[in-house]
Amino acid sequence: MIISENEIHKDYINRVNKALKFIDDHLDSELSLESIANTAHYSPFHFHRIFKAIVNETLNEYVTRRRIEKMASVLIHKKEVRITELSLQYGFNSNSAFTRTFKNFYGVSPSVFRKLNPGKYSKISKVESKNRKEKSIFEKYICNINNHLNWIKMNANIEIKEIPELHFASSTHIGVNGIESAFERMSKWARSKRILDKPETKMARIFHDSFKITTEDKVRMSICVLTNESFVEEGEISKIQIEAGSCIVGRFEITPDDFEKSWSGLFVWMNENGYKKAEQNPFEIYHNDFRKHSENKCIVDLYIPIEG
Repeated sequence: MIISENEIHKDYINRVNKALKFIDDHLDSELSLESIANTAHYSPFHFHRIFKAIVNETLNEYVTRRRIEKMASVLIHKKEVRITELSLQYGFNSNSAFTRTFKNFYGVSPSVFRKLNPGKYSKISKVESKNRKEKSIFEKYICNINNHLNWIKMNANIEIKEIPELHFASSTHIGVNGIESAFERMSKWARSKRILDKPETKMARIFHDSFKITTEDKVRMSICVLTNESFVEEGEISKIQIEAGSCIVGRFEITPDDFEKSWSGLFVWMNENGYKKAEQNPFEIYHNDFRKHSENKCIVDLYIPIEG
């Protein structure tokens, strides 16, 4: 049997996806090239080359970035965790080594980064961070909070729900470019399996990274079909699940351009109402095809898993 180049590429993606999940689950452990390559069933040498080709980062660059981003997420959502504890937990020999690496990513120290929550954290120049006054930070913070809360009040119906375990067919996508094509490929696959014929089947998206702490070209997400139908994993299509638990659920009817402020607003609502994000990933479930809506709007539920 002749295996096509496209099938080989899908197999590469499927194996690298397994490695990415392994890395995310073991960020606070020692991650050797051998252990990660073994997860993907490749030799270390072969895996290193394939990983760089698919993810566009070396394995070491990716692991370092994911650890820093994980620590940034903890700084945002878990104020009680001390920075020194965090640096030791994720493998840094000293707090100063962690601070240097963190500043290379975000342009500010971990303590300043924590104070700036909940802004959107792309790179902040060192000059800008030095010159910014505490008063202007505070005023901008309050204005930002009020704008987000007003948006949520006008555009969302918010509930706290206990959700059951959810099962998805998924395909990994990295970066914001090409998202529409990724959804089209997933829906085409689901139609070919007659999964979309079921009324309870929904398109969905799971975020493994946050736009607050990861640049747009590196944000990893799963483009999904929510389904209880059984299916066989093949090529780039794999099974993924979200555990049962408590979630903040915001129902929105919005244009594609409104997703960013809807997510930001929902996280602000979470903080203002005293909830804490759980370890599980946020996700979206869609109830329509926005291209068939009279105003090109998505009817979508945004889910933030929270601690019980």
